[in-house]
Amino acid sequence: MKKLSKDFYQRVDVLQVAKELLGKVLVTQFAGKQTAGRIVEVEAYAGIADRASHSFGGRRTKRNEVMYGEGGKAYVYLCYGIHHLFNVVTNVKDVPQAILIRALEPVSGTGIMLARTGKKKLDYTITRGPGNLSKAMGLLTAHSGYSLFGKEVFLADNGFSYHENEIISSPRIGVDYAGEDALLPYRFFVKGNLYVSGNLK
Repeated sequence: MKKLSKDFYQRVDVLQVAKELLGKVLVTQFAGKQTAGRIVEVEAYAGIADRASHSFGGRRTKRNEVMYGEGGKAYVYLCYGIHHLFNVVTNVKDVPQAILIRALEPVSGTGIMLARTGKKKLDYTITRGPGNLSKAMGLLTAHSGYSLFGKEVFLADNGFSYHENEIISSPRIGVDYAGEDALLPYRFFVKGNLYVSGNLK
């Protein structure tokens, strides 16, 4: 597997980056335990003009500061005080865009994933949904700001890709507060993949 480059993350079009993340592999290596999963569902957040984005209107806080850095870092935040949600920061410095990784198809380390999640047997829910995948992969808010070019958390290309006709776009999930922007087709997923967290069609 070859790690994704800075050039991959630092492109202008966050939607194109999001679509191209489908099929890539997210890898974590903590305390000698490696887990990996193929990305099958993502959501793009287009920065200060996007009402669903944490950086809408130029909002800048301790939590979202990493979004204002260069693309190629992890942005992990806590949702509802429970779920750690893993995002990939894109674009260049001071253009705060990110992509939420919503679902993975396990590639390796499933025994470790089961131990982390407390599940007794493997099923589709282990990495279905952003909170579940972060738990299975060992990702926490403590990893926010981590470089995606290091050894602990990175995304890679192993030569696999989905065909254009396998990829579907739809509105994002759970962003009703964003008004008209809630209807934007910024969610991309693999048609029929059972690890996808929302509508599979």
